[in-house]
Amino acid sequence: MPNVSGKVVLITGAARGIGAETARELARRGAKLALVGLEPEELAKVTAELGEGHFWAEADVTAPDSLQTAVDAAVEKFGRIDAAIANAGIAPLGSVRESDPRGFLKTIDVNVNGVFHTARAVLPQLAETKGYLLVVSSLSAFAPIGGMAAYTASKAASEALASALRMEVLHLGVSVGSAHPSWIDTDLVREVAGDLTTFTEMRKRLPWPMRAITTPDACARAFADAVERRKRRVYVPRGVMLMHWLRNLPGSALVEHFMRPQLIKLIPQLEQEVRSLGRSMSERNQKLNS
Repeated sequence: MPNVSGKVVLITGAARGIGAETARELARRGAKLALVGLEPEELAKVTAELGEGHFWAEADVTAPDSLQTAVDAAVEKFGRIDAAIANAGIAPLGSVRESDPRGFLKTIDVNVNGVFHTARAVLPQLAETKGYLLVVSSLSAFAPIGGMAAYTASKAASEALASALRMEVLHLGVSVGSAHPSWIDTDLVREVAGDLTTFTEMRKRLPWPMRAITTPDACARAFADAVERRKRRVYVPRGVMLMHWLRNLPGSALVEHFMRPQLIKLIPQLEQEVRSLGRSMSERNQKLNS
């Protein structure tokens, strides 16, 4: 039976949400964790909670030198990296018509370029250990939703990057997987829902499984299983797999017909809410990236 006991796993975006919960789950299974992120106090708190023998480093996934320094420090402590989870991600607010271009560019920088920089930083180690990289994409990669164009584009790009990278590193004995969670009860989702009431309303009106909600601990178990079994695809909940195989359906005329009355009503409301907020990111993401 595969296991991660004694394996060194590096996680980006590990201070909160899925990253922190996955770290807890992997630690319970005996892994050694290297936690990377932008919130040193939160990272230190999670690392202390995990117990002895774990590590954290402050780093920005959009800054290659910063990320490489963190990876090098983890290797210095543990001697190797067996697996990595490219988890860091953000979600902007608003439609393309109304959004701040800086918010769009930042989303691409974190969610796509951040995956690229993470892969580049850890691949030399993974090649030595014949390890595993899990790229955290989203249901949004194949189920686009109005009002989330920047996030959808970034997650589709990260999925494509993972698929191409998987073929590039086969000869090295490295495995690459992509994870596709649906809506998860995290700080990120709660903050967007708190900022935009139309976000919650729109989510409720989506067809199943596009509206499915799951918990951080369920997601963490799925990610830990993926690391153990070097999975090619991870769906959380499993019903998301249906949307992968029917990936042309969300953008079809049929679904557009179903969603049309809601979109005509809710998108203008969403745009007005974003204008009233006067910002393109959640308050926490604005502070982290200021």
